[in-house]
Amino acid sequence: MALPEFNLRQLLEAGVHFGHQTQRWNPRMAEYIYGDRNGIHILDLTQTVPMLDKALQVIRDTVAKNGRILFVGTKRQAQKPIADAAERCAQYYMNHRWLGGTLTNWQTVSQSINRLKQIDERMAEGAEGLTKRERLSMERDQAKLNASLGGIREMGGVPDLLFIIDVNKEDLAVLEAKKLGIPIVAVVDSNSSPDGIDYIIPGNDDAARAIALYCDLVSRAALDGMSAQMDAAGVDMGAMEDVTEDLAEPILETPANADAPLDLSDEAVSNDAIAKDAPYDLDNKPAEQKA
Repeated sequence: MALPEFNLRQLLEAGVHFGHQTQRWNPRMAEYIYGDRNGIHILDLTQTVPMLDKALQVIRDTVAKNGRILFVGTKRQAQKPIADAAERCAQYYMNHRWLGGTLTNWQTVSQSINRLKQIDERMAEGAEGLTKRERLSMERDQAKLNASLGGIREMGGVPDLLFIIDVNKEDLAVLEAKKLGIPIVAVVDSNSSPDGIDYIIPGNDDAARAIALYCDLVSRAALDGMSAQMDAAGVDMGAMEDVTEDLAEPILETPANADAPLDLSDEAVSNDAIAKDAPYDLDNKPAEQKA
C-alpha cells in the first residue's frame, strides 16, 4: 500500500473549492481564498493540494507509530461518512454530539463507556429477571449511550490525533484538544478560523461529496499507516494483502469525464453555492432534491 493519491480535478469535482457567501467569511482565512464569484468565496486549491497531502502524511505516520485517530463530525451530512471511514481503518469516531469533557475528563467518560458495556452484556444474556419496564429503560439507556459513545468505546484513552470536519461546529472538540496538546487535522471552510489547527485543509466542509472525499482519503492514509506498523513488527502481510486492498478501495474514483473542461460559468457557480448552503436530509442530499 501507499499514501492515497488524489488530484486537483477530484477536488474540483467534489466542490472542495466552494466557500461560503462573502459576507459570511472569516478574515483569518483570507490567505487561503483565491477570489469570489457571484458573492461566493472560492478557495485556493493550489494551497489545498499540498496541505491535504501533508495532513494525510501526518495521519499515516501517527497510525504507523501505533497512534489513535479520532474522527469528529457531528453535522448531519458528515455523520455516516465519518463513522464509515473510521470503522474501515479500525479507528474511532464521534458523530452524534460532542460531550463536554470527552477528552479533558476521560475518567468520567470511561465510566459511561463501562456502563454501556455492562448493558450490552446484560442485554446479550437476555436481560433475564428484568420487568418489561426495566428492560425498556435499559434499552433506552443503551441506545443513548451507544449513539454518544459507541464510536470510542474501544479507544482506551485519549487519542493521539483528531481529524475534524467543520471547526465551527466542533469548537468544543478543538478547545479540548488544544488544552491537552493533541494535534488537530481539520477541514477549514471560508467562514471558519484556522487558529489552533495544526494541519489545515482549506476546503468546503458542507458538501456531502467533499466530505466523502476527505473521509475516504484519511481512511486510506490510516490503513497505509497500519500496514507500515505491521510491516515494522514483522507481521506477514501476504495473507492480509487482499483484505487491506479491499478496505482501501476508494469511495470516489476519478470521473469518466476527467478530461472535460469544468463548468465555471456564473450559473454553475451559483447553483453549486446554493446546493452547498442548503439543508441536508439523512441521505446526504439537499432538501430540495429529495425524491
